[in-house]
Amino acid sequence: MAADLFDLTGKVAVVTGGNSGIGLGFARGIAKQGGDLEIWARSAEKNAKAKAELEGYGARVIARQVDVSSEQAVTEAFDATMQDFGRLDCVIANSGAPPAMASVVDLSSEAWHELLGVNLHGAFYTLREGARRMVRQAEAGRPGGSLIFCGSLSMFHGVPGVGNYAASKGGMGALVRTMASELGRYGIRANTVAPGYIKTDLGGGQDSTQVDQFFAAKTPIPRPGEPSDLEGIAAYLASDASRFHSGDTIVIDGASLVYPPYAF
Repeated sequence: MAADLFDLTGKVAVVTGGNSGIGLGFARGIAKQGGDLEIWARSAEKNAKAKAELEGYGARVIARQVDVSSEQAVTEAFDATMQDFGRLDCVIANSGAPPAMASVVDLSSEAWHELLGVNLHGAFYTLREGARRMVRQAEAGRPGGSLIFCGSLSMFHGVPGVGNYAASKGGMGALVRTMASELGRYGIRANTVAPGYIKTDLGGGQDSTQVDQFFAAKTPIPRPGEPSDLEGIAAYLASDASRFHSGDTIVIDGASLVYPPYAF
């Protein structure tokens, strides 16, 4: 049963990349609080598995195969969402490609643009189209809505080898603050969630024990993060409890960002 403070009954959220990892963590948080969901991702098999799990929490769930790097695909998917649910309350732009690990001087233009096509442009299409529909709802007498971007600690750190990835996260972080400023008059808030190291299946099932231990040693809460650690922030930001919280970058990282490299 949904808790009163974060009750999402009757609300509809779209989560891109919502069929695994961090995105599925966001989606679980919303489903567990009574919200309905659309999860957008490219793998039909993983979509079906995530849909079945989320429905187990009592949510109404629609899974779509959507390539967020396509502006047309994003627009058509939102049109379908509005047709199916009749409303839109929360959009989480989580889809993203991992960096290829290359120095700036070796990073090809092709690799630069390929990653930004999903991580920057795709996130922009997603949040812009979500915002457009929320504005229409507000103009029709139903203000409000939550736009959420999944950032990373690369927004703050100068991490070697991930220049295009960091640029996409930092660029979208700036855009989210602009959206918060522009859309507040409609009751629409916009925030970024910046996770630290989260243990997911992106490694293709490979043993990540050494990586987990490395990050745990540099984190005051000495363990890797889990997708479940993102459930609470998703439920909060999607709910009316966050109705005055906008323009923020919320770090979920076990305090690793503030932990100095020279700490004993």
